[in-house]
Amino acid sequence: MADITAAMVKELRESTGAGMMDCKKALAETNGNMEEAVEVLRKSGAAKAEKKASRIAAEGICRVAIDGDKTAAVVEVNSETDFVAKNEVFQTFVEGVARQALASGASDVDALLEEKWNEDVSKTVKEVLVDKTATIGEKLSIRRFEKASGDCVVSYLHGGGRIGVVVAADGAGADASVKEALTNVAMQIAAMSPRFIADSDVDQAYVDHETEILKAQMDADPKEAAKPDNVKQGIIKGRVNKLLKEVVLLDQAYVRAEDGKQTVAQYLATVSKDLKLTKFIRYEVGEGMEKKNEDFAAEVAAQMNA
Repeated sequence: MADITAAMVKELRESTGAGMMDCKKALAETNGNMEEAVEVLRKSGAAKAEKKASRIAAEGICRVAIDGDKTAAVVEVNSETDFVAKNEVFQTFVEGVARQALASGASDVDALLEEKWNEDVSKTVKEVLVDKTATIGEKLSIRRFEKASGDCVVSYLHGGGRIGVVVAADGAGADASVKEALTNVAMQIAAMSPRFIADSDVDQAYVDHETEILKAQMDADPKEAAKPDNVKQGIIKGRVNKLLKEVVLLDQAYVRAEDGKQTVAQYLATVSKDLKLTKFIRYEVGEGMEKKNEDFAAEVAAQMNA
């Protein structure tokens, strides 16, 4: 049995919003495994929200480089403090990393680091990173990058680059109206953080996992647990369908819709029935790491509705 320390309880409490005793019990039940303890709290309903993905320990920025409206690369580079993230030297370096990623054939960060730096081929990307770390005085890290291509590719940065989004589409060219529509969709993605483009992209494993969570939550509630099985199954199905409307981009309510009912799919159809989203990338600084609790999604949504 692992020793459950106060620091572990504090970390779990901060990442889930659950009570101290609930967190201690969950850690004891999972022998100190943090990820499994989060699942236990979700199933019991003790976790007030899945806040882990919005708690930031790493600072930094995202930047995007685009080649002729056809291909884009988004990168996340981390620093230790927000002060450095606002530093011009750091920001210029991250822009260079985005251009490097755009031109690169590397499939991961390790391969990218071994490439010659496009702006000074006498050094590798890793050597330039070390130089910038020494100059700035903080540990810097190229965390990730990803590329997207299509007939039209647009990008959106929010909060000085705390969130970076790239959207790619085919079928309708790249005129001003298409670019405007895709930029609006990029803002939607920044605000609403979808996981999938369309229903057909949702994998069954995701549905099964969320169904299991919802079933466990019902079983933990005496009033809901007492309901007939067919009633509980109907309730769970309804809740899963509601969840899918939140995580599937085309099914989401378009944030700027005047009637509040128009979906993203319906909005895009008003621009061109041939316009088809093929890929989106959404990076948020520190995503998946321990982070400060800042609601960037709400900020973006408010900005869009202003």
